[in-house]
Amino acid sequence: MKIISTNIGQPTAIIWNGKKQTTGIYKYPTVHHIQLEKESVAHDTIADRKVHGGPYKACYLFSADQYPYWKEMYPDLEWNWGMFGENLTVENLDETAIRIGDVYRIGEAVVQVTQPREPCYKLGIRFGDQKILKQFIAHGYPGTYVRIIEEGEVKVGDTVDLITRSSSSLTTKQFFDLLFSKKKNVTLIEMAVANEALPQKKRQRLQKFL
Repeated sequence: MKIISTNIGQPTAIIWNGKKQTTGIYKYPTVHHIQLEKESVAHDTIADRKVHGGPYKACYLFSADQYPYWKEMYPDLEWNWGMFGENLTVENLDETAIRIGDVYRIGEAVVQVTQPREPCYKLGIRFGDQKILKQFIAHGYPGTYVRIIEEGEVKVGDTVDLITRSSSSLTTKQFFDLLFSKKKNVTLIEMAVANEALPQKKRQRLQKFL
């Protein structure tokens, strides 16, 4: 895997349900490296820290390989890397292969895969159509958030190298599909509940299905 683009968002005003809000979903490629810090990417905008940022959502990675699919779905948009609000656009990122808990080196930083991105209305605002939320869930390739184990700089061209494979075989895609499935797979729930790379609150919510 390789970094294709590093992306940063500036505060952008939006109107939602008649109320003015600020969002960081409008991210665009940078010309310099970005710094991965413990709970966020330096100089990036996080408008709502209840749902973004923090130790389990410090940085968001999305696969460059998924862009052709979405460009065909939304051909009239002005496309650039960062369209999904990702800080790092990654070539060959495969949610069916990466596991919750995998540890990677990216540039100077060391990160751990924590959880897939769950879409919200702000993605719909970026795409100009709230239908993308259901489409995003159905497509099933959501990218992943990571925890920052070692802070460091990341730049275009850096590789994403596996350091430690998770002891759990639960992949990012399996967990994403589990979150949105009406009929929950008990085996996957058990794997998720036991996986300490996931936030405790998420594991507790799934516990009730056992």
